[in-house]
Amino acid sequence: MLNSFQYLSPPCNGVFRHSLHGELISFLAHLPMPTTPSTELLLEIYKRLLEKIGHRNWWPVEYDSGKDAGFEISAGAILVQNTNWNNAKRALANLRDAGIWGYKAVHEANDEDLIEAIRSSGYYNTKTKKLKAFARTLVEEFDGDDANLFALELPELRGRLLRIYGIGEETADDIILYAAKKPRFVMDTYTRRLVDRLGWKVGGNKYADYQRLFESKLEPNVDMWGDFHAQLDGHAARVCVKNDPFCAECVLLDFCPTGRANTR
Repeated sequence: MLNSFQYLSPPCNGVFRHSLHGELISFLAHLPMPTTPSTELLLEIYKRLLEKIGHRNWWPVEYDSGKDAGFEISAGAILVQNTNWNNAKRALANLRDAGIWGYKAVHEANDEDLIEAIRSSGYYNTKTKKLKAFARTLVEEFDGDDANLFALELPELRGRLLRIYGIGEETADDIILYAAKKPRFVMDTYTRRLVDRLGWKVGGNKYADYQRLFESKLEPNVDMWGDFHAQLDGHAARVCVKNDPFCAECVLLDFCPTGRANTR
């Protein structure tokens, strides 16, 4: 017997998606939408996004790999603040070309050289201070080896990151999930937009309130959480855009009260 969730889970093929218009949209409009996501619903959303574009392979690393990628990921998490990834990526390449690569190199670099290298990321004066603060912490407290920092238990690690100048909750969780390989579900503007448009009831407006919707329902899984976050961000960037979202093309249309209202 099908449960109510399965009734809301159409097969992912082009014929069905096109049939969501017209009579089916009218039918779906009368079905209640969940205000709190279940584990099954979150997994179905991930499944559909994954089937649409495949694994995102996020966080992108170009110069280092494995346990040596911590600096590139952490620096990238700082540089991407308030800008897009292409600008941050260009700044990372410039750091590499300038020989300012690694915590010790950033710690010892002149501010002027850092500013010039990361100019493409915007807010370069402030980001220079942030990179310096992060590098100083690694060099002075953890012998310049992020493995020592990442070895901390998750609550202690997150607390230590949040005490570093320029590291907020999103940046801390980026570093924890993608560099330290510990489970924290990253929230950002894109993810919050999707949650709000899906009509899910959030118990507050804080970062942790939105994060709880995912972490309370999903088993900790670093690889899956990392890809799920990237899938949500990619969907919000391409389909569920800030203005005039492409609701008719959305693979989550039957779950989304905003999309259903926009396609009537």
